[in-house]
Amino acid sequence: MFVELVHIGFGNILAMNRVIALASPNSAPTKRTIQEGRNKGLLIDMTSGRRTKAVIFADSGHIVLAALAPDTIAGRLQASRGAPLPKLEQIEESVED
Repeated sequence: MFVELVHIGFGNILAMNRVIALASPNSAPTKRTIQEGRNKGLLIDMTSGRRTKAVIFADSGHIVLAALAPDTIAGRLQASRGAPLPKLEQIEESVED
């Protein structure tokens, strides 16, 4: 099994094959999910005391907080795969379809 590791800031590395979703922490449902994860002991804070810019959901139920934006993490994943980086307009168009 191939494990794809991506640097998510401040010396923290994440196994991307276990990631289900990357989200922004600004919405109320995401904030509730973070609090529920904290109460259940499933929250992993990898921000090193910085502001949370991304919430990463793992297939194990763990919730990872990162200080890098979701698009930065996605860009690093694409760069590690050697694929060209998609433009923001392409991402928004594919979401709307």
